[in-house]
This record gives sequence, C-alpha cells and structure tokens, in this order.
Amino acid sequence: MVALRKISALISILAIVSGAYLFIARPYQLHWGATTQEINQPMPGDELDPHPTFLATRAITVNAPAAKIWPWLVQMGFNRAGFYGYDIIEGIGSKAGIRSADTIVPALQHPQIGDVIPISLAAQTKLFALEPCKYLIWSETVQEKRNGGFTWALYPIDSTHTRLVSRIRWSHHWNKPAMLPLDLFTEFTDHLAVRKILKGIKVRAERGKVPSMALPTIEFFALLVFVIAFLVTMVRLLIRPLTWKTYLHCLVAGALWLIGWYTPISF
Repeated sequence: MVALRKISALISILAIVSGAYLFIARPYQLHWGATTQEINQPMPGDELDPHPTFLATRAITVNAPAAKIWPWLVQMGFNRAGFYGYDIIEGIGSKAGIRSADTIVPALQHPQIGDVIPISLAAQTKLFALEPCKYLIWSETVQEKRNGGFTWALYPIDSTHTRLVSRIRWSHHWNKPAMLPLDLFTEFTDHLAVRKILKGIKVRAERGKVPSMALPTIEFFALLVFVIAFLVTMVRLLIRPLTWKTYLHCLVAGALWLIGWYTPISF
C-alpha cells in the first residue's frame, strides 16, 4: 500500500512536469529566436520529412553579411571546426581538439555534396545539399529513405545584417525501441546545443570576443545540476517515507529543471 502511494505520488509529479513541458517549455524551445514568418515559411530540406513529429525552427540576427557567416557554417562538425558551443562535451574525442575553432579553417571551405559530417564519436550525417551563402543541409537520407534533416539557412536583412535560421525535422522512431533513447536525448537537449551554435557563429562572424571554455563549461555543469537534482529527488521520494515535504521537494526540483533549461534567458 505504501509503495503504491509513492508510485502514485511520483506519477502525479511526472504528469505535472510533463504537462508544463509539453504546453509551455516545448513550444518555446522549438521556436527559440524565430519570428512567426520564419516558423511558417518553407525552407530547403522540408521535403526530407513532410510530416515530422519533431520540427524546430530557431533563429538569430547576425550583424554581418551572409558571405561572412558562411565560412563558419560550412566548417562545423565533429573532427572539424567543432560546434562553437559546449566544447567540454561536444568536442570529446575530436581529432581536431576539444576546443571549437575561432578562425576560418581553409581546408574545410570547399564542401561537396555527400561529404560526411560527424556529429559525435557515435553519430554522423552527410551533406545533402547546399547553395553557397544561402543554405546547407545535413541529412542521413539515402535514395528513397527519408530520415529528416538539419537545414542552416541565411536570409539577408540588408547589406550588414543577416538572419541565421536553423530548421531541424525528423520523426520519432516509435517502431525502433533501440533508437528511442537517442530520440529522447535529442528531444530534451537539442535546443541547448542549437542556440549555443547560433550564438557561437554570431560572435565569430561579428568578430566579437570568443569566450574561453570556462564560461560554457560552467553553464553546461549548471544545466546538468538541474536535471540531476530532479532525478535525485524522485529517487528519494521512492525510498524515503512519503510526506508532503518530500513530495514538494520533488515537485520544486522538477519546476527548477524546467526553469533552468527553458526560461528564455540569453547565455
């Protein structure tokens, strides 16, 4: 009876946190920085998955022309120039070194369709299509099999300002249980990486001061603390006597995780 009450309490907390995620946090994270027009406009690569279950359009204004942004885009990737973000995790094992490039790498400035673009030690994609200074698309699509794609596009505002827009579209692998852990990882962490990429490109293209690894590393571990705290309080709720105090601690930890990961703040 006691165990059933604890499980019921935990389910109620997960239901509350999941509801807040689905109806508040998720819509925000899928559209970080993007205007309504950018969210609704067609983009190259949309045909790779016409009916995705995960569709994210995010954007940022870069105070530079497209030609100054393009070199930073084409050289991205694991074992390449990095991802300009959380190098402490994204650059582990990279032959190019753990730190993302803060200069243009000439050897990576001539991409060809079909080039392999590694994402990490365990995952890779390919360059599906590109039009210089306009867009490039990463995808695993081969022949008629469609797996979605990652589109990075540049839309000039004027001669010195450009909108950098990222669109990611793919569908959850509900019929492939082995893929679901990766799906869940992408679902909950993708926005953290993409917004950092957009800001990393912005500061480099604008010739701003590229931050040291220290600040992004502190940010990464702070984000990690939020989710660990939530997991710990869930375990405590199950193994310790069930009281309003343990219940509220768990609920508050869930709320802090959502706030820490999804509040519209600028890192």
